[in-house]
Amino acid sequence: MKKVTKYQDKKVLVIGLGKSGLNAAKLLLRLGAQVTVNDKKEASPEVQTQLTQMGVRVVTGSHPLSLLDGCDLIVKNPGIPYRNELVAAAQAQGLPILTEPQLAADILEGQLVAITGTNGKTTTTTMITEMLNQARPNHAFKAGNIGIAASQVAQEIGADDVMVTELSSFQLLGITDLHPHIAVLNNLYEAHTDYHGSREEYVKAKMRITMNQTADDYFVVNWDQEEWRTLSQASSAQVVPFSRQNLSQAGAYVKDGTIYFRDEAIMPVTDVKLPGEHNLENALAATAVAKLMGVSAQAIRQVLMNFGGVRHRTQYVATFKERKFYNDSKATNMEATEKALSGFKQPVVLLAGGLDRGFSFEALEPYFKNLRGIVLFGETADLLEEAAQDAGVLNIVKTENAVTAVPLAYQMSQPGDVILLSPACASWDQWPTFEVRGDRYIEAVEELIKKESEK
Repeated sequence: MKKVTKYQDKKVLVIGLGKSGLNAAKLLLRLGAQVTVNDKKEASPEVQTQLTQMGVRVVTGSHPLSLLDGCDLIVKNPGIPYRNELVAAAQAQGLPILTEPQLAADILEGQLVAITGTNGKTTTTTMITEMLNQARPNHAFKAGNIGIAASQVAQEIGADDVMVTELSSFQLLGITDLHPHIAVLNNLYEAHTDYHGSREEYVKAKMRITMNQTADDYFVVNWDQEEWRTLSQASSAQVVPFSRQNLSQAGAYVKDGTIYFRDEAIMPVTDVKLPGEHNLENALAATAVAKLMGVSAQAIRQVLMNFGGVRHRTQYVATFKERKFYNDSKATNMEATEKALSGFKQPVVLLAGGLDRGFSFEALEPYFKNLRGIVLFGETADLLEEAAQDAGVLNIVKTENAVTAVPLAYQMSQPGDVILLSPACASWDQWPTFEVRGDRYIEAVEELIKKESEK
C-alpha cells in the first residue's frame, strides 16, 4: 500500500453505506481523514456501532445539507445519481466528488487492469484473473463492480501483484487520476440513460477508463463495430483490438475456427467451455490482456477449457428431468438477454421482467423466435408480453416475480429445454440487487427439484 498524505486531516463525507461506502470510510480513516458517513436508510446497529467505535460520525435517515459545512471532499456510492439533493448541492459548491475506486488507485502499489463495457465485464474480469493466476498463482486479485471493494483489495496486495478491476460507468464518473496499465472496453450498447441522461453521456463516462493512459499502456477494444473502433482513437494508449469477426489480426481474433493472438494460435473455438458468441468475445478480450502480460497459450487454454462462468451471468444451476436451468440475473438490459438467448440452440423457456426504464422491447423479438414460452413479472411484464406476442410466442404467462416464475416455467418446458432467467431489466422494482434476485431464483429451482423429486 502506497503512503498517501493528501487525505490527511481532510473532512470527508462518504455518501452511501453500502459495501463501497464502508470500505471507503475505513480506508479514509487509515489515511488520516475525518470521516462522516451518511445514508438515507437507517444503519444496522452493528454497522452503527462498528463505525462509531472507529471514530466515524454516522448520520442516517436523511441527507441533511448541513453535512456539507466545512466539508473538503465527497466520496459517493456509485449508484446514487448526481441529481440527488445532497450530491447536487456539493457539486454547486465545487466540492470534489469521487467514487471508491479512485481511493483504491491512490494507494495501489501493483499494476491495474481495468475492464468496462455494457455487457461481459464480470466474466472478462474473472477470466483475466484466472489466466494471470494460472501463470503466477495468487498474484492477481479481482475487485470493483464485481462485488469486491477495490479499496479493500488495494490495501492487501503488493508491488508485484495485479488488481483486475471491473468498473461501471457510475464508478468511472468519480475518478480523477486512476490509471490502468491495461484498460478493456468490451462493448457499448444502450444502458443507464436514466442515470446519465443520454447515451452520449453514458459513452463519455465509459471512455474515462482510458483518459489517464499513455503510450506505455494498452487499450484493448472490441473491434466488431465501427463505433467502438472510432472511440479507440480517443485513447493515448496502444490500441489492441479483439475481433470475433476477424476484422483485425493485430490482437486477439478468430480465424478458421481458431482463437489467435497476433500470429500465435491459442486454441480451437470449440474447446471454449462457456457457450455463446458473447462469451467468445469475453474470451478474446481476456486472451489479449493475458498475452500482453506474458501469459502462455497453454495457461490461457487451461482456463478457457474449464471456465464455467460466474454467478448470475449465464450461470449453470442444475439439470432436472432433462431440463437445464440457468441464472442470468445480471442481464439488466436487452443486449445482455439477446446474448444469452443467442448462446442456446435448444428451445428456451425465458423468465424476464423488472424495472421499467421507459424502453420498449421490440429489439428482443427476433431472439424470442426460439422460445418454448415466456414467464413475465415486474413493472415491464406488459411491455414484454407485447413483444412476445408480436414475435409469435404461444406460451405467455405473467406472475409475481422470479421466484413464482420457476414452477410455471417448469410446467411449460419439455425434456431437452433450457429454463433461463435473463430478465432484460434491472431488479430494483422488486429486489435490492440483481444478486438477490438471482439467489432467490436459484433457491426456487432447488425447491422445485426437491418437491418434484418427492412426488
